[in-house]
Amino acid sequence: MNKMANTKEFRAWAKSLKWTCTIGCFVACVVVARAMAQAPEDRPAAATAVTKSSAAEKSAPVDVTAAAVRAAVIKALPLLQKGLVVYAEKRDCYSCHNQGVPLVALKIARSRGIKIDDDAFEGAVALTLADLESALDDYRQGRGQPGGATRAAYALWTLEVGDQAPDDTTSAVVQFLLKVDRGRDHWTTSSRRPPMEASHFTTTALALRGLRAFAPDRATEDFKNRVKDARSWVAKAAPSDTEDRVFRLWGMKYAGASAEQINAAAKDLLATQRVDGGWNQISGQASDAYATGSALVALHEVGRLATEDPAYLRGLAFLLQSQKNDGTWFVASRSKPFQPYFESGFPYSKNQFISAAASGWATAALALALPPHP
Repeated sequence: MNKMANTKEFRAWAKSLKWTCTIGCFVACVVVARAMAQAPEDRPAAATAVTKSSAAEKSAPVDVTAAAVRAAVIKALPLLQKGLVVYAEKRDCYSCHNQGVPLVALKIARSRGIKIDDDAFEGAVALTLADLESALDDYRQGRGQPGGATRAAYALWTLEVGDQAPDDTTSAVVQFLLKVDRGRDHWTTSSRRPPMEASHFTTTALALRGLRAFAPDRATEDFKNRVKDARSWVAKAAPSDTEDRVFRLWGMKYAGASAEQINAAAKDLLATQRVDGGWNQISGQASDAYATGSALVALHEVGRLATEDPAYLRGLAFLLQSQKNDGTWFVASRSKPFQPYFESGFPYSKNQFISAAASGWATAALALALPPHP
């Protein structure tokens, strides 16, 4: 893998690139055919408790082995890692699609004893930090970068995943997040590029996470007021799609919502699982890896849904069945392109960015089902 991913060399290289980028942050079975025929495809699975599936789900045929899950994760890594390196060779700005979610998947895989390309991982973290450093004055003056709070919050999440220590740069981004949308009780997305940059729930949840991870002082009134207001907003705002439900659940965690509120939000998300075991992004669409992977990760990490639960296994079965031979998952883009086309090292041409993020979420959900490495 590209040895320029060495952190110090990579930062210097990333800063020196002349390219300019203005993008915003931006299971081996399925439900039997007879069951699919007996129920409309869009009918959600029966509502269940947060940590236990219904009896109907328990009878669903699943055959998800640890060996199959591990093999799927290993098969997914090469192209996720290639995307990290090739993207960085062509752009010097942060990408939530190519760096943010894939790094989450790689870190979980590594925690399960699966070897990853450490150079590619560290290089992506270095690029993220260098990108923020290049706009340090803009963050200090409250302007931020194109993509606004969404991009800034995604970038802080990536630095957290990369175990980046708080510094002057992260402090400036935190201050920007505290200032932006100050007159509101939540953070807003500045673009309409679904699913990753179209939900106020996504921006709010990630802003809260970034503040908790990097705020120099959580005792300030500004910090406490923003968290309190966001806690009230996520509890009362109505989600409209899977992205909203997923990040409402994350938002409740980072806003410090009650266990009762978190359980209700998790149950709401779980209730929208479809008969094929997956989730769709919006009503009327087919299930896909982006919605399914992100839902499973949130349900496990926040809703405490066990990876042995039949509902989780049905989701894994969907992901195993839909993984392509090259280890990726294909998801069609719902966003209009706005920058010159380039190849990022991930397949699927104009659908490469959302497919990279989808493959990251799918890999993360699968890896969570493996036992942690001692």
